[in-house]
Amino acid sequence: MNTDSRIKNTVPIDIMLPFYGDVDLFKAAVTSVRAQTIREWRLVVVDDLYPSEEPARWLAELADPRIVYVRNEANLGVASNFAKCVTLVEAEWFVMMGGDDLMLPEYLHHVAEVASAHSEADVIQPGVHVIDASGRRSLPLADRIKRMIRPRLPSGEATLRGHTMAKSLARGDWAYFPSMLWRSSTVKSIGFRPDYDIALDLGLLFDIALRNGTMVVTDEDVFAYRRHGDSVSSAEADTGERFRQESRFFAEFADSFDRLGWRDAAARVRRRPIARLHIVASAAALLLRGRLRSSVRLLVEAVR
Repeated sequence: MNTDSRIKNTVPIDIMLPFYGDVDLFKAAVTSVRAQTIREWRLVVVDDLYPSEEPARWLAELADPRIVYVRNEANLGVASNFAKCVTLVEAEWFVMMGGDDLMLPEYLHHVAEVASAHSEADVIQPGVHVIDASGRRSLPLADRIKRMIRPRLPSGEATLRGHTMAKSLARGDWAYFPSMLWRSSTVKSIGFRPDYDIALDLGLLFDIALRNGTMVVTDEDVFAYRRHGDSVSSAEADTGERFRQESRFFAEFADSFDRLGWRDAAARVRRRPIARLHIVASAAALLLRGRLRSSVRLLVEAVR
């Protein structure tokens, strides 16, 4: 694959980066964008009123005209800040990157090539590896399961559409939201479901499937997803709110699939074995940390 830094990007891409978190990890994320082999991109940082001006100062020092900095007047929270990011997208395609994740240098080149080859695609999921808080490769239980249920790609690539897409994702959410390339017009026409801020990505993917949309999946490892205890999903798991949201979420989409006659997808969503296993694993982790009552509350969610 060509790694010449002068390579032209034939697919216009905006990188949206909603930020509220660790400043050092944020700097690493931005640095990974600036290290892309493709030089033509726009990075939009949407600061959700983080209580420090250091991110803004650091970005100003970079003096990179490709980077736009926006600071919210009030803290919007995860779902609303993501929705605001979508309104700021100008390019044909966009990435909703995490403020602690990393693009490998070939990321934009790869997803742009896939987008060019698949005019029908609404979303592209490249290969991903997981890193821990310190940046070392890691494979926690949740990600081992994702790897197990992810579609097998004998040729290195697969296209999922409508019912097939819904059925695959109904087994469990094997996708990695911050690594995906989204068609802007598709996302703008659908939007995120604000009631499910912990499942924004899966909700959007299911809604795309319900519209008979298309997802292209590749094996090319071009993105590092950081999983650590300070992430939003980890914090929500501790309180059980993640799993209460998931219960309501799965029930709603099961009904939607049933209305289309997608009985197998509806049945998978209602069983949600991967989600229940995740609850049990989270409960066990809480128990090992001496949090008996929290562990019991999660186990109650697992059997509902």
